[in-house]
Amino acid sequence: MSAICTPAAATESPSRNIRRTVLPNGLLVLTESIPHVRSVCMGVWIASGSRDEPLELNGISHFVEHMVFKGTTTRNAQQFAREVDSIGGNLDAFTSKENICFNIKVLDENVAPALELLSDLVLHPTFTPEDISREQGVILEEIKMDEDSPDYLVHETFTQKFWKGNGLGRPTLGTVKSVSSFTQPTVFDFYNSRFTPRNMVFSAAGHLDHDRFVAQVAACFSRLAASTGTPPAKPPAPATFAEITLKRKKSLEQVQLCLGVPAPPIDSSDRYAIYLLNSMLGGGMSSRLFQTIREDRGLAYSIYAETSPFRDTGALSIYAGTSAAKIAEVLRLTLAELRRLKEDTVPEAELKRAKDQLKSNIVLGLESSSSRMSNLARQEMYFKRFFSVDEIVSAVEAVTAADILSLARQLFRPEAIALTVLGNLGPFTVSRESLAC
Repeated sequence: MSAICTPAAATESPSRNIRRTVLPNGLLVLTESIPHVRSVCMGVWIASGSRDEPLELNGISHFVEHMVFKGTTTRNAQQFAREVDSIGGNLDAFTSKENICFNIKVLDENVAPALELLSDLVLHPTFTPEDISREQGVILEEIKMDEDSPDYLVHETFTQKFWKGNGLGRPTLGTVKSVSSFTQPTVFDFYNSRFTPRNMVFSAAGHLDHDRFVAQVAACFSRLAASTGTPPAKPPAPATFAEITLKRKKSLEQVQLCLGVPAPPIDSSDRYAIYLLNSMLGGGMSSRLFQTIREDRGLAYSIYAETSPFRDTGALSIYAGTSAAKIAEVLRLTLAELRRLKEDTVPEAELKRAKDQLKSNIVLGLESSSSRMSNLARQEMYFKRFFSVDEIVSAVEAVTAADILSLARQLFRPEAIALTVLGNLGPFTVSRESLAC
């Protein structure tokens, strides 16, 4: 093996059979060996997403994610599809606010051809003008499709208002104007600036041997030049705006509601308390919002709470879809549940139920090679360390009812509440004073 392919010494996390090696060009390779499975899932993660795009290039991360599948210097799109199918693989990709990921899952006997396919996809795209033009048409249709989806539109409108003027508030897909402006030089410039070893993590989990796998990755990725220059500085955490937005759309049968507050970032020491608070508020069928608004009063079919944590900020939001005649009552009951979490200590039985649900979700979510691969990359990018299941379970168990009460009082401040309502609203209005909780 040539000098450039010789990896640095691996570091280990024995409790989860995790090993970590940095190649000479700076590419980080993470593996978790799971001897009892017959699959391997591997992924190339780009540590930047739509929030890191300049305004005029909004949507280019997602566009590049699509474009790499259109062909490389050695394969066209049809050849990729056939070769993936011939090894029984599952090839996928996604773009989020902070990441782009390309991944493939195969039987352990097909690691070598899967790795070659994945590396060709990521390293050798052609971005032909003809393919760019066709894909612009596809994504413009995707934008229109999402804008015709009320639940998507209310979330997108809420996000744009909540993080106004910041990349977090802009749509991952981009806009008709920005996507239509992309050219081959623009796409290549963006690709060359982001698809660098310093900005990438290669993670894999399943039935594999770390040293052998690293040698295979090095053989495929050694030609990727080391990053040069100073990495771009991450901007400061964005401000949030507690705006009330009423978007009237007479063609809709239902009214969509999205209410949210700022929340701590993904690595906050309060993260397990936030997950539990979210679960009790609207995370499942036994949650307060589901029971009060859907089961007890029949006011909505869909109502839930969710957390959206990022590297430097976050949000906790509530969504509901109901009729125009019921929207005021749904909003009043939602605020009442927020007030109850601020004023009354949650019963131990309810807290235990939320803990059991969260622990189950965490443990079950780590039972596949795909989820382990994702978990490896995310923990590296956000925490620079790896947590065992026992460590996470202990942290969940350590959250007290007093912690939940304190957190609710921090989060659910009337002046911090943002609200977006979309639909045929009729005479419905809402004031800042009416959001008291």
